[in-house]
Amino acid sequence: MSDKFDLEKALNKLDSIVAKLESKDVSLDESVQLFDEGVKLAKQCADKLTQIKGSVNKLKGELESLSFEKFDADAE
Repeated sequence: MSDKFDLEKALNKLDSIVAKLESKDVSLDESVQLFDEGVKLAKQCADKLTQIKGSVNKLKGELESLSFEKFDADAE
């Protein structure tokens, strides 16, 4: 998946597809085409979210491996 994939735009597009399908003003052929597009877009969103989750988990692991010392302002 390209790093240029915009999750927010994809989710907005999915909302648009759902609204069109719910409007009932589309033909059966167009409904099938919209449904197909929606499924593909949903898969891309799921893949991107999985990628983001992996990045967040990696960062959490790095953070947990750091050691912090308690700062005592009165020590000086």
